[in-house]
Amino acid sequence: MDSEVAAAVGARLRATRQARDLSVGALAARAGVGKGSLSEIENGVRNPTLGTLYALAGALEVPLATLLADRPGVEVASPGIGARLLDATRHPDGTTVEVYLLHLDVGARHRSPAHGAGVVEHLLVTHGQALAGLPGRETAVGPGQTAVWESSAEHGYTVLGDAPVEAVLTIRSPA
Repeated sequence: MDSEVAAAVGARLRATRQARDLSVGALAARAGVGKGSLSEIENGVRNPTLGTLYALAGALEVPLATLLADRPGVEVASPGIGARLLDATRHPDGTTVEVYLLHLDVGARHRSPAHGAGVVEHLLVTHGQALAGLPGRETAVGPGQTAVWESSAEHGYTVLGDAPVEAVLTIRSPA
């Protein structure tokens, strides 16, 4: 993430936190993120990982795209996984639909925190094979196949086989 994008993400994070009348310490505790790290992210001097941004978005009860300042093309990553925001649409009824290009490295196993009640994810695999969804209820998906789940609980993605996974992830969040 370049410095301009990091500054925009930090500003959006701060504004969202302040709109919810939360202190840096309170949000850090809710998200399980260090208070110093959160301050550095808000000031645009630290590039947050995908996992950190998901934890903060969950604690703030907003879609991830909100913290990405709704900027298509922004890429975030954590070890073994990368996501590029392709589109974020807010509909008149308050529903938000986010579309990401997802890349998972060979051997990757990513766990994502809960995103909130009614949030639904659709994963369309375009290359490779993955196990995706809620623990104990994952679906094996390969090229051209989809997995769908409500992401109101921890969920994840695991690469199967010896090829990286490329996929399109759509996240639909209710108002």
